[in-house]
Amino acid sequence: MSETTVRIQDDLFQAVNGEWLKTAVIPEDRPTTGGFAELDQNVEKLMMTEFRAFAAGEKTSEIPEMKYAVSLYRKALDSEARNAAGIAPVLPLLERIRALRTPADLNDAAAAFLEDGIRLPVRMSADTDMKDALHHAFNITGPDIILPDTAYYAKENPAGPQMLQIFSGMAAAALRFAPLTEEEQAQYLADTLAFDALIAQKVKSQLEWADYTAAYNPMPTDEAAACLCPLDLKKILADLYDGRLPEKVIVNDPRAIREMSGYFSEETFPLYVHWCYVRTLLDSTALLSEELYAIGSTFRRALMGVASDPAPEKRAYQVASRCYSEPVGVYYGRTYFGEEAKKDVVELVRKIIATYQLRIEKNRFLSPATKEKAILKLSTITVKMGYPDAVHPFWSTMVFDEGDSYYEAMTKLSRIRRKYILSRLYEPVDRSIWGMPGHMVNASYNPFVNDITFPAAILQKPFYSIRQSVSENLGGIGAVIGHEISHAFDNNGAKFDENGNLANWWTESDYEAFRLLTKDMIEQFDGIPFHGGKVSGELVVSENIADNGGLGVALEIMHTLDEPDFRAFFINWARVWCMKAKEEYILLLLNNDVHSPGELRANMAPRNFSEWYEAFDVQPTDGMYIAPEKRISIW
Repeated sequence: MSETTVRIQDDLFQAVNGEWLKTAVIPEDRPTTGGFAELDQNVEKLMMTEFRAFAAGEKTSEIPEMKYAVSLYRKALDSEARNAAGIAPVLPLLERIRALRTPADLNDAAAAFLEDGIRLPVRMSADTDMKDALHHAFNITGPDIILPDTAYYAKENPAGPQMLQIFSGMAAAALRFAPLTEEEQAQYLADTLAFDALIAQKVKSQLEWADYTAAYNPMPTDEAAACLCPLDLKKILADLYDGRLPEKVIVNDPRAIREMSGYFSEETFPLYVHWCYVRTLLDSTALLSEELYAIGSTFRRALMGVASDPAPEKRAYQVASRCYSEPVGVYYGRTYFGEEAKKDVVELVRKIIATYQLRIEKNRFLSPATKEKAILKLSTITVKMGYPDAVHPFWSTMVFDEGDSYYEAMTKLSRIRRKYILSRLYEPVDRSIWGMPGHMVNASYNPFVNDITFPAAILQKPFYSIRQSVSENLGGIGAVIGHEISHAFDNNGAKFDENGNLANWWTESDYEAFRLLTKDMIEQFDGIPFHGGKVSGELVVSENIADNGGLGVALEIMHTLDEPDFRAFFINWARVWCMKAKEEYILLLLNNDVHSPGELRANMAPRNFSEWYEAFDVQPTDGMYIAPEKRISIW
């Protein structure tokens, strides 16, 4: 063993991934590589080849919506047409904003603005009602801020002014294309920054958003309307729903709504108009000329440390696959996801759910009454594996005319999607909808439906392969499946019942015991130094509870195997979280992501389980050791 070799007992992540990390190259147009990102790159390359063949007429698909995806791909590739049009396509939209003189003007236009994606002083949507998961509710949230989090606006944070300077340079460059005088351009930018500073004093931080159940704040429509004045909520609702008003709305961001007068009023209305103009212009740059696209991506690239934008062909694929995500995902699943693999993983899910039930039954801090409720919730989890059997009917409405420009096609599609989302208010929730398309390398749990989704694209090595050992697959996809199931019982998911309703199914003493374990998990991660920053244990606690539960149930199954290889299990767990990232992106995630950094996910979770110590003879003097009394097992 050389002096530079990392012992696995000291650092599992580095011991498994260190040699790869030394030579791995992050693509110029991406912030990361390895793990999830590398699989995503491979899927992207594969599907780009498919789209190239579709566009050339060498291939066709029996999925009707794919023809629109391919047509959009072709339009996105036509940079010559976009360059010739320049800023012209967005000017009518900008003029509608500039024409606003009073809040009354805005109220007359607000419903149309919502459907057209023009920013209002608040965001509005129709989403699942957390306490009645079969129906929708009208949700109101404060506007978004320029910087990634409110913490960036703190005086002691030097990153805030630096990033605002980059944003200002980007906005100033884009405004030079607008039909404004130099004096107007300067005023619009100054007012945008002033309005953003007012917003930042009212909206939630990322840490506050991490407790997503706290976003459920029902308010009588009359009361919400009084808070939003001079924005006329009742008129907006009446215009959207033919005069029909809901009795209540859900205020996701109470401070921003109750104190909206702090950033939106008769006096600040000119600031809002200029903010809206600048933000709309920047939002639109991706649909305009290559020069404007490059200007509009400046801030995003700086935030993530990305050197360049994706090549035009890659961008065209990314746009088409995002706008037609489910049809593209179904095509990918049907073409590349084998039935043998699907059958094998579905069987593994069943085994994990059954084992999870056994673990709940043996749980030491739950009373029989709470166990019964937890097992009921577990038994009713719906599993969505690979890709949907059929494309949802919504996608057949995502149409445009072949003669439309790229800008026209994209704005039509965005409007269709927004109108669909808003139109759901008085419709029952469609629980058959998939939260992720088949070509996405990810997995999810939806607390409002009580389902787990595993897209086809994640079901490949290192997560899963029929050519990997059972032990390796359990350390990969097995732990990930257990992770998603555990979200049903994390600090947020545990507040929802088996039907997806926000409801308390706990005894008071049981929930207090769970709260203390959650506090232990927060403390286990809180303050860990990482790349010049520190981990917020509270921000990442839900994902860490899920990792803990996922490893626990997968390890339980390991003990039932004839020849379990616990070393292979933990090594593959570390491979899954292998990631190399730009420093800017690492710090962005550290401050805003509810997931712990991949390196810490690989290294921290195993320390809570005796199997880790036994597999590698980890001793108190080793870096990957924590004392037995500090080890946490929740689920």
